[in-house]
This record gives sequence, C-alpha cells and structure tokens, in this order.
Amino acid sequence: MRAIFSDLKSFFKIHLFILLGWFFVLLGIIGILLPLLPTTPFLLIASALFVKSSPRFHQMLLNNRWFGPIIREWEETRTLSRKIKYKASFLIIIVFSISLFFLKNNIYIKMLLIGIAFALLFFLWRIREQPE
Repeated sequence: MRAIFSDLKSFFKIHLFILLGWFFVLLGIIGILLPLLPTTPFLLIASALFVKSSPRFHQMLLNNRWFGPIIREWEETRTLSRKIKYKASFLIIIVFSISLFFLKNNIYIKMLLIGIAFALLFFLWRIREQPE
C-alpha cells in the first residue's frame, strides 16, 4: 500500500513540475511582448522544472534556436556572454522606450518604468560574464 502512495506521489510531482514548467515558458513568451515580465528568468525556471520532470521538454528548450544557447550556457557555467548582455540591454531599452512614448501624461508610471528598466539593467550587468 505504501508503494502505491509513493508511486502516486511521484506521478503527481512529475506532472505538477511539467505543468509549472509550461506555465513559466508561457510567462517567458509573454515577457517577450510585455516590458514588465522578464523572459530569461522564467525560461530558466522552466528549464530547472523540466530537468526534474521531463528530459524531453528540457531538451526542447535547449534545442530552441533563440533560447537554447542562452539556457545551455547558464546551466553549464552560470554566466552570460557580453553579446547576450548587449542584446538584452538593447531590448530592455527599446521596449521600455516604446512604453514611455505611449504614456504621455502619466509621470508617475513613467518614473516607475524608468526605475524598473534601470533595475533590470543593473541586475543584468551584475551577472558574471563568460570568459573570452
């Protein structure tokens, strides 16, 4: 009887991790379009969940042509290349600038967005860089 409950618990844990992994993938995809949601951390969380639950889905993330190399680099070395940092910085600046352009009259939200952009850039550039 105890073995049945152990198997059942393992079954639910694996499927919960898969479900959460896809939830974080979805948040990462939404984060591409919305400036307040960071894409990369959500995809790294999804990758960690898939490592524990589904090698197939983990491999799908690693094989993705846009996100795969970045996730693989992070998993192997816990670093980001300077090229990736420049690309991420460029996207942060562009997306936040577009948002600021459309918020013509609300100075408080503009200040909040600028603060968030600076915080994102600060934390991005604090990540160790891959040695050349």
